Amino acid sequence: MRKLLNTLYITTPESYLSKDGMNVVVSINQQEVFRIPVINLESIVTFGYMGASPGLMKLCMDNNVSLTFLSPNGRFISRFQGPSRGNVLLRKKQYQLAEDEAWSLHVAKVMIGGKIQNYRNILRRYQRDYGNNPEVESAATALDVRKHKVFLATDRLTLVGEEGLAANKYFEVFPCMMTQQREGFPFSGRNRRPPKDAVNAMLSLAYTLIANDVAAALETVGLDPYVGFLHTLRPGRASLALDMTEELRAYLGDRFVLSLINRRQVTPSDFLYQGEQGVTMTENGRKTFITAWQNRKKETLVHPYLNEKIPVGLVPHAQAMLLARYVRGDIDDYPVFLIK
Repeated sequence: MRKLLNTLYITTPESYLSKDGMNVVVSINQQEVFRIPVINLESIVTFGYMGASPGLMKLCMDNNVSLTFLSPNGRFISRFQGPSRGNVLLRKKQYQLAEDEAWSLHVAKVMIGGKIQNYRNILRRYQRDYGNNPEVESAATALDVRKHKVFLATDRLTLVGEEGLAANKYFEVFPCMMTQQREGFPFSGRNRRPPKDAVNAMLSLAYTLIANDVAAALETVGLDPYVGFLHTLRPGRASLALDMTEELRAYLGDRFVLSLINRRQVTPSDFLYQGEQGVTMTENGRKTFITAWQNRKKETLVHPYLNEKIPVGLVPHAQAMLLARYVRGDIDDYPVFLIK
């Protein structure tokens, strides 16, 4: 298993990125505030519109450091990656399988089935920790039904419909798992573009960060993150990264956001309400979120399939590696990531 390197998150929107030798330099109002050797990084994520110098972009590309730009409220803008890596034969096989409707549908069902099972496992864990809640129990039962219907789906449209019904049922009881600050974080369902409440703002940001890590992991193992099996192919859309993000949302995203609320690491004062433009995090709120995110990635778990202890931040890489093995035909099926 590869080593977990650092991701540099730039949370101040006025920051500008440049290079000095082999160092990444962060400046605000033309004053240097931070620098780090590029060799210590595997990716950079910056919130804002100030951008980066062409020299810094080349430095990142030459050292296989991905560079991602997000808006100040965490919406994806663009991502830069160096030359494609990996065996061209692996990508050729990926492209062939993406045209095979039966194969693609099978992988999509495994990923969505895993997503729903992880939803269910989170609800079951809540029940174990806090006692029986009839609403949560009912939702967990309904999710089990939806999971079985997912595996009976005969086309992508039916699969997506079942996934949507499962997500709606799960998010109906999501507030039940807020054991602290429930009144300060009202939540009536998933919404985005823009998020209309603080919980959705955090979920959207977490999902964006997960998708970015997944895209980088897929590149690392030699797969094309833009050619997927569930999400529609579209210019500029990392469809395969979005496919794999589905199975990781609950464990890496939802549990993280719940933890921030329940541990009072974030409070309602960390958010700005902007009317039709939705809700965004303050600069201090983003720093709190990113610091906790980085710490979470350093925690370890035993991977359910590999049976190895790895940092949480390497879960996307582990799943990308397993998918590459399945595409090559080295294993009989894709072992979706499932939490207990």
